[in-house]
Amino acid sequence: MEQKENKRARGRPRAYDPEQALDNARDVFWQLGYGGSSLDDLSSATGMNRPSLYAAFGDKHALYLQTLERYVERSRQAMIGVMSGDLPLAQALLRVYQLALSMYLPAGSAARGCLLIGTAATQAVVDVEVRQRLGDGLRCFDQVLEARFQRAVEQGELIAVLDPAMLAKMASAILHTLALRSRAGDSRASLEATAAAGVRLICGQAAIAR
Repeated sequence: MEQKENKRARGRPRAYDPEQALDNARDVFWQLGYGGSSLDDLSSATGMNRPSLYAAFGDKHALYLQTLERYVERSRQAMIGVMSGDLPLAQALLRVYQLALSMYLPAGSAARGCLLIGTAATQAVVDVEVRQRLGDGLRCFDQVLEARFQRAVEQGELIAVLDPAMLAKMASAILHTLALRSRAGDSRASLEATAAAGVRLICGQAAIAR
């Protein structure tokens, strides 16, 4: 009987939620950057000691890469959700920027910008794997935007001579600007005005009015 109880104790479920642990680790990297985040910081945030962290996610580098991949995929899905709907192009693009600002400037917290731009861009200089994740992330966002611009051309929202791929990079550049300027202290009102001006620039005055 005693042996059965011991075996059951050893086989009990893990005491942590891996999804929540990744979110908590992400927030540490988001606030402190990769280089500024210590294992003690990550252990404290996740509620896991170092051996448990290593067993669940690998070392600090592997954990950081997982948070980047998770962030990119969630952001991509959010963009797809907006861009694949029936909103007119200008409204959809503005909605993407509004969603981004809600992440960059969380209510009740300090401005944090974009996890990818704010942390991976600096680490990418010395880290090939991070540079690959950064490039892949930016390109996947471009692809979502490009698909919507292509549809806009086909449906007559944009004139056919415009290049959807270049428009996508322009739209992404506005996202990058919002991410950097939010961290630099620009007000939400200023950032929203920048986003609206970017939409008018890309889509045209008539498009945003529809």
